[in-house]
Amino acid sequence: MKPLLLVDVDGVLNPFGRPNAHFRRYTCTVGADSYTVHLNSRHGARLMELALKTQSELVWATTWEHSANEWIAPRVGLPRLPVVPMTPRQPSERGESFKTPCVADYVGRRPFVWFDDHLWVADEEYLRAHQGVEDFLLVPVDPRHGLTMRHLAMAERWLTLSGFNQGRG
Repeated sequence: MKPLLLVDVDGVLNPFGRPNAHFRRYTCTVGADSYTVHLNSRHGARLMELALKTQSELVWATTWEHSANEWIAPRVGLPRLPVVPMTPRQPSERGESFKTPCVADYVGRRPFVWFDDHLWVADEEYLRAHQGVEDFLLVPVDPRHGLTMRHLAMAERWLTLSGFNQGRG
């Protein structure tokens, strides 16, 4: 089974800090709400390159869910991607993100890298304790700056050194 590359939108592809010249501003309408996002068209090519190099599958892990395929993917140069369903749950008493149980249910035993701006110790502890979740790398992204080449290099190094792109996993 291919490893997964899980990608969040806000704080990762859409940084909250002042974007640099490589970012373009868009207004997206989802349902009755409009959002301003700043997206870098280079992110799509870099994520696709990482997926090809590591023989991994890109997946949205965002509250944008399927709207990411409509609004984000075409603006950063990504194809339609599978989506981790963000099913509402009871608030956690352990402190993990509300997305973490959704990710745990989705990944099964597949190795994965998760790029997100809300990853903490509680998320790692939850995933390590969750039955069926095996190998993973959490890549916390600073929401002021978003996804960088350093984050992508971390993921590539982990996937390559772990041997997941050589038929293992």
